[in-house]
Formats: sequence, C-alpha cells, structure tokens
Amino acid sequence: MNRIALGAILALVLTGVGLFWWQGRAEVERGAPLPLPLDASRLESDLELPQAVVGDLLGPEPPQATELTREQRRFFRYDRNRDLKIGRNEMLASRTEAFRKLDVDGNNLLTFEEWAVATVDRFEGADADDDNWLTPSEFATTKPPPRQSPACRC
Repeated sequence: MNRIALGAILALVLTGVGLFWWQGRAEVERGAPLPLPLDASRLESDLELPQAVVGDLLGPEPPQATELTREQRRFFRYDRNRDLKIGRNEMLASRTEAFRKLDVDGNNLLTFEEWAVATVDRFEGADADDDNWLTPSEFATTKPPPRQSPACRC
C-alpha cells in the first residue's frame, strides 16, 4: 500500500516539474527578439533560378529492348539466375504443376519419387553432353509438342 501511495506522489511531483519546465520555455520564447524584416531587393535576387544554354546538347540514347523469341522466354522461365544454363535444381523447381500428369501407378496420388524420377529422366534425356547443364539448344529439345487446334469452333 505504501508503494502505491509513494508512486502516486512521485507521479504528481514529476508532472508538476514538467509543467513548470514547459511554462518556463514558453516565457523564454515570448521574450525572444522579433526576426528582422526581409529586404525586398535581396528576396527577388534569391528567387531567380540559374539558366543554362542547352541548345545543341544531346543526352544518352534510351536503351533498346530486344524482343525475345518464344523459345527464349520459355528458357528464361526455368533459368532463374540468367546464366544461360539450367541446373537440375532450376529445372525441378518449376515442375510442380506436372504432378497430376506424372502419376505412374494410376492411384491418383503422386509421390515425390514418381515426380522426381520422371523429371530427372527428362533432364538427363535433354542433356546431350552429360555435363549436368542444359544449354539453350539442349533445352529446346524439351519443348512440348504444339497443341492441336480444333477443326471447328463448336
């Protein structure tokens, strides 16, 4: 009980000291001298902006964007670090949508092993020189066949 009373008294004392300090700062600011009036001629010269003659100056040319081919865009979807090589980890990372297509035993459950074996086989089939890297030409062999468009619009 004594601690609570002592804490309340201490809080009141600190609040009072803070109020006196705050009012004292206000008195100091009221007694400060007024700022000097601005000189109108000096003000106009300060507002003038510097001028530069840029008549025959040319800036750098804007960069040219190159249009990527469809195969290059497909290659760069796999090549995340843009080193023009697709590593095994890069190839495996983007294959999560193919789980349902790779169900070997037909039980509507795709284990990681089933998926990894099919993807590794595809990677090794495309890696012609067996260096564990796919070059753009090797990667082009993994391109899916084009979709057949329907003969009629039914």
